[in-house]
Amino acid sequence: MASVYAEKVGNVWFGVAFDNERICATTFGSSQKNVLGNLRDSIPSDVPFQSSKKTKFAQRVIAALRDVYDGKNVPGNFSFERGCLSSYAKKVIETVSSIPPGYVASYGGVAQAAGGSPRAVGRVMALNPFAPLCPCHRVLRSDFTLGGYGGGLDVKLAFLKRERRGYQSKKIVETDGGKLELFPVELALNKLEGSKR
Repeated sequence: MASVYAEKVGNVWFGVAFDNERICATTFGSSQKNVLGNLRDSIPSDVPFQSSKKTKFAQRVIAALRDVYDGKNVPGNFSFERGCLSSYAKKVIETVSSIPPGYVASYGGVAQAAGGSPRAVGRVMALNPFAPLCPCHRVLRSDFTLGGYGGGLDVKLAFLKRERRGYQSKKIVETDGGKLELFPVELALNKLEGSKR
């Protein structure tokens, strides 16, 4: 049985669904109702769930969600319950989880590392049950425009602005599926700011 917990930190609600210490889903939003609804939608329909009181594990996940939201580095030391995901979705989630703050990747770059097409990567990202711990906000179109985001493009842009690190050069990270090319978030932000002029 999954446990569901939500907490407001500042002006933002954060939520986690978990079973023991495995994360089934995470989310954030502007209201408790929205967050709890998103969590329920992310849990498979055959998995029973219950509301949880604040536990040490739930507190640790909420703190990590808040840190990601604030643009901070968060160590990837959580276990995700991926049993109900397709093998392809698992590979995409794992690949995207390797993108650190301060960098972005393209849908096409993720597809090269994980397989499939940029559109298939976009479909997995649209259903990402682990946002923002799996940082789908760091995946952009190949021209560094934002693409889509379930929380809205303004939210995606705000995430990227908080993740500025001043990096100047791209880098490659090794993933289970191959190599993923990463670009400094400043490239995307500069392009977006330039297009508004």
